[in-house]
Order: sequence, then C-alpha cells, then structure tokens
Amino acid sequence: MPQRRALIIGGSLGGLIAAHLLRSVGWDTVVFERNAVDLPSRGAGIGTHSHLIDVLRRAGIPFDDSMGVKVAKVICLDRDGKVVLEKPTARLMSGWARLYRSLRAPLPPDCYRLGSALDRVEQDRDSVTAVFADGARARGDLLVGADGIRSTVRGQFLPDLQPLYAGYIAWRAMLQESEIPQKIRAEIFESYTFCLPEGEQLIGYPVPGRDNDTAAGRRAYNIIWYRPTDPATTLVDLCTDATGRRHEFSIAPPLIRPEIIAGIKARARDVVAPQIADVFARSEPFFQPIFDLESPAITFGRVALLGDAAFVARPHVGAGVTKAALDAASLADALLAHDDDLVAALARYQREQMSFGRGLVALGREEGAYISAQLKPPGERRGAELPRDIHSLMAAHHASRERVLRLAAERG
Repeated sequence: MPQRRALIIGGSLGGLIAAHLLRSVGWDTVVFERNAVDLPSRGAGIGTHSHLIDVLRRAGIPFDDSMGVKVAKVICLDRDGKVVLEKPTARLMSGWARLYRSLRAPLPPDCYRLGSALDRVEQDRDSVTAVFADGARARGDLLVGADGIRSTVRGQFLPDLQPLYAGYIAWRAMLQESEIPQKIRAEIFESYTFCLPEGEQLIGYPVPGRDNDTAAGRRAYNIIWYRPTDPATTLVDLCTDATGRRHEFSIAPPLIRPEIIAGIKARARDVVAPQIADVFARSEPFFQPIFDLESPAITFGRVALLGDAAFVARPHVGAGVTKAALDAASLADALLAHDDDLVAALARYQREQMSFGRGLVALGREEGAYISAQLKPPGERRGAELPRDIHSLMAAHHASRERVLRLAAERG
C-alpha cells in the first residue's frame, strides 16, 4: 500500500507537532507555512502542562528541565510592591521560540515549505488538494488545518464563523534578565507574579532568554497584562497607525504609535507594583486583542482542524499549545487505530476533541469574565463577573490548571 500523505497548513507549533506525530504512525507529511521567512523570532511565554510534555516526548523531543525555567512560588504584589500573598508551586515556564526550534530542527528540510499561502482546498472521494496563492498545488490523502485563529482552512468550510472579541486586550512585554536591575531580579524574577489593578490582571514570570538560553543570567522575564478595552473607540484608536490607517483585528508591534507606548508605560507606573512597572518600562511592549472561538465541527471530508484553527480559548487557561498537542496526538491515534478507514478515523478525532475544545473555551470565558465585565454597568454584573478577593482569585487560578488536566483526561 502506498504511503499516505498529509498536507499540514500552518507551520507553527501545532502544525509541527502534528507533522512529527503523523510521521511516527507511518504518514508522509509536508508542512506549508505562509510566511516567507522562518518563525523563531516570536517571543511568548508558554506554560508546560504535563500532557504537553508527554506529547512532545512522544514526538521525539527530549523534553527536560533545560526546555524552560523552573518556578517554585506564586506571589501577588500590591500597588506598593509588597507581597500580599505567597504560595508554593511547581511550574516549568518555557517559550514559543524554544519549543519551535526543538520541533523544527529535526524535521527534514523538504517537509517544511515557507512562502506557501493557502488560497483554497479542493477535495474529492480519493484525495484532497491544497491550492496556493502562487498557483502551486499539492495533493494528499488528508489536509490538516493548523493555521491559527484566522484560519484560511476554517474560513472555507465555516465562512460565517468569526473569533469573538472578549472585551479586553493583553499587553505583552519581555525583557532580558541582564537588563533588569539586580534588586528587582532578587524580588520577582524566580516567581510567578500577579498584580491586580482594579478590573485588570497582570502576570509575570521567567522564560528562556535570547537564543532560547535557560542559564541563570541569560533568561528573560515575560509580562502579560490584561486590560478592558472598548472595541468601538479605544481599540480602534490603538489599532490605528501613525499614517491614520486602521488595522482591523490587531496591529503589528512596530506600527503601534509612540504615544500609545508612552501612555501604557505611564499607566503601569500608576497602577502596578513598581518592580513590574520598571521591567515594563524598559521593554518594548505590544498588545493583542483577546478573542475566543468555538467551532461547530472540526472535520470536513478529508480535512481536519487542529489547535486555534478549531477552538480558541482565552490565554488565562494557559493551554493553547497543550490543546494543539493533544489535538495532534488524538488525530495520530485515530489514524493509526483505523488505518485504511479515514472516515472512521476523523469521526473518532472529532468526537474526542470537540468536547475538550468546548471545555477549554468555557473555562477561558469563566476565567476572563471579571475583565470582560468591566465594559458593563456594575449593576448588570453577575457571578464570575463580580470582583474576587486575592485569595479566591488565586484559588480559582490553581483550580483552572487542575480543570485543564481533567478536561484532557475526559476527552471523548
């Protein structure tokens, strides 16, 4: 029997994990990435759930402590920088680029094709074909849409489904450890740190630094700051560049106007702990609007959606990459179990991963409800939208991690 071929659209972490796992069960795989240049410059922190580690090892990545930075405690700082709550934890915080390079390097060069922007998908009873913007065509037995929140693959099969804006944005910042004053490093660097301005939430933690280095002194500090942002006025202004052009969903970091950057740094000095504000002020921050998305189906003939192309959960859950990895593992398992019956394999995949995706989206909405609700009149806020004290919030954060693991265990 000829080797079956999977076309994977999207060369980020989900697509790479899928490529490795499908190769491990006997499929030929080719990854098509729309960007013309390699992707390792993306700087984002990633939490490593145990399920993610298991899947990465299954994909052949020798995951160990060198893949991230260990964090042994969670703290919450008040406006004056005093520790108001401290609890032990056990986390390994990694980075997007660290995982990307580990997955990209062992993949044969001819299995990863840059500059391949998908135009459309064609399929019939016997095969599926990816048609690219430059006119090139690739034929296979299965097409995996791993092309993210604005998925071209999903857009063809679910054209009316759009990501739903959550009512807030995440300001992100990263600073090399060597650029942080020693006193501040001693106070916050080894901790998973919360700041809770009214109606907002900020988290900071250490991650691999430049060149994916995890050695002391060469790491980096990652900040995510969630702020309610009205879509009709404030978000439009934030997404307008210096020429007056409005960018519909988000704006590339270099195009954010200097006065916007200056304003958010000033705001940090006013409302968050001075240690965090100092790190933020020394960085080059950018923002991302927060969305979620729930697909009514994730398979369409010979096509399967994976990761953010299928479901988008708000980042409070800290499981975006874990979900993509578990999607890839479920797909590989289904293809192996059903061998020559693609219909049965994709039916099993959809059955397993639909409930998991829905659960993560619901959990993310619950975790972010308080921030979303800041755009509502106070009298209309209910349940999770109401303020929580620091103890209940930290308990909910810990419970969220446990619920992710439970949802993963209950798939299918």
